[in-house]
Amino acid sequence: MISLELARTLARAGLRWRPASGDRFTIDQPELSGEVFTVSELTVEAHEFPTGTILGFNGTTEWALDSVTLEDTVWLPREDQLRELLGATFRGLEREDGMFRVRATFPADGGEEEVAHTAPGAADAYGAALLDLIERSSR
Repeated sequence: MISLELARTLARAGLRWRPASGDRFTIDQPELSGEVFTVSELTVEAHEFPTGTILGFNGTTEWALDSVTLEDTVWLPREDQLRELLGATFRGLEREDGMFRVRATFPADGGEEEVAHTAPGAADAYGAALLDLIERSSR
């Protein structure tokens, strides 16, 4: 799973989340530190309103939490979601010496530049490559 700090950095860089069934997230409040939730029509459902998206908790048993605004959450994208967001820039994922390396080709100065991002986990390697792509796109 992607690290919480990288997920926060991606959100600050402009990655937006449209909740869908199967998505994982955490609530950015100290009392819920370390808790990971999954959007599911059975337990956590995304409700769209003109004022924004609310995540409703259906049938929670341990504590009373009815809903939370999207702004109070941090999306923890999965590897497949990160790879999909890299789109056609993605070239490959390699594992070497216990590390994961994502290779991509980004547009640069009228051509293309090959880049590689390495991390202990595949999701963080994908996330680092996506962060690089977002940052380059916003220049």
